[in-house]
Amino acid sequence: MKIEELNPKGVWKNFYALTQIPRPSGKKEAVGRFLVEYGKSLGLETVQDEIGNVIIRKPASAGMEGHPGVILQGHMDMVPQKNSDVEFDFGKDPIRAYVDGEWVTAEGTTLGADNGIGVATAMAVLADDTIQHPALEAFFTVDEETGMYGAFDLKGGVLQGKTLINLDSEEEGELYVGCAGGVDATITFDYFCEPVPEGDKALRVVLKGLKGGHSGCDINLQRANANKLLFRFLKEAVSEYEARLARVEGGSLRNSIPREAEAVLTVPAGGVDDIKQLVDEYEDLFIREFDGVEDNLQLFAEEVDLPAGVIPEEIQDSLIHAMVACPNGVYRMIPEMPDVVETSNNLAMISTHQLKDNECRIQICCLTRSSVESRKEEMQEMIESCFALAGAKVEFSGSYPGWKPNLNSHILEVMQQTYKEEFGQEARIITIHAGLECGIIGRNYPGMDMISFGPTIKHPHSPDEKVNIQTVQKFWQFLLATLKKL
Repeated sequence: MKIEELNPKGVWKNFYALTQIPRPSGKKEAVGRFLVEYGKSLGLETVQDEIGNVIIRKPASAGMEGHPGVILQGHMDMVPQKNSDVEFDFGKDPIRAYVDGEWVTAEGTTLGADNGIGVATAMAVLADDTIQHPALEAFFTVDEETGMYGAFDLKGGVLQGKTLINLDSEEEGELYVGCAGGVDATITFDYFCEPVPEGDKALRVVLKGLKGGHSGCDINLQRANANKLLFRFLKEAVSEYEARLARVEGGSLRNSIPREAEAVLTVPAGGVDDIKQLVDEYEDLFIREFDGVEDNLQLFAEEVDLPAGVIPEEIQDSLIHAMVACPNGVYRMIPEMPDVVETSNNLAMISTHQLKDNECRIQICCLTRSSVESRKEEMQEMIESCFALAGAKVEFSGSYPGWKPNLNSHILEVMQQTYKEEFGQEARIITIHAGLECGIIGRNYPGMDMISFGPTIKHPHSPDEKVNIQTVQKFWQFLLATLKKL
């Protein structure tokens, strides 16, 4: 079956159209034009602000003119992740989405259901004049995945509604009333390359096949972090086998658990077989440690041409010690909600850059999340201390607030009642460890009544991303019943 033939047809038609528009974070022009043209084609008031956010306003349906307005909110951009063996350019290629049984997924890349399904649903509401609803604003933000820039740059007084329904959650049957805040850490080691030791040979060591996933939603699943595992291996390779580190790469996005990492080493010619054996031993070790969690973990080495130079031993050793010591994963759960992560860190990316001549830089990026501001600051201090002791430069940026739950919220009460009426069971009330734009929007719009919900999306921010078809139908039904009740 084609995606456009699924029900509700309006949602899936719009979603398929979005998959055909390249829209990774930072590439907002094409999808912005698409949404502006869509709003104008419906004869609706459509505006685009300086940063690229799009707002489409639809008047209340007959008989609902006197009710407070509602904002349907989602983000345009998607996370660009692909398997290493897949040829794909997120800047120009359409997503190869297809129906796979009960799911819609993509061939070897992220699908973009996060948050394409939310955007497509709001678009479908705008186009359907049979729906009963108060005055509506569909508010589509840019560059959420890389720093929530669209929400940050939203000016006060632009939005007219009093209730905001965020369409960016990923588990049907759950109503989200709070989320974690976050902050980015950027760590740099600057150095001058040294000549490769005479008589050395070079090996490329690759770790791949991990599941990865969303560094907020999936951080509690105990999945392997490719950067952490690779540096465990490197620590022994350097300290016991005279290996020298030339370059290292791992991860590609701050908000994705790194799935792949690799390093180029040089070793004395007589030690090549020893390193290969060590690689096999660590592969067996990691497979045992992550049995039942990681099904396709691979660690292998191959001989390559000698690099132009290696990292000075002092920098190399400091880097390895700091990477092994750096906190990663869940740090603390919420005591009152023991199933919900309070504080975590994702050791997300490491990359090697040649600046000029033999001047080089290693850059490391982390994303720290916490629903408690002081705990977020504590994690910042841990990361800073870890890398400062190693002689690196540490900078923090992009800090954004969490969203404090309001259990007396009117929209929460309405949606709890509506869900029970529609489906005969209670919706779960949840705070989420991932970042949502609600906290940032709420800072500029004090008193805004907010909630977030969505269909079931599995493995967002990874090439295994998929959205459940049946839950999209329930998501649509629930939204329409909520708008009518409001």
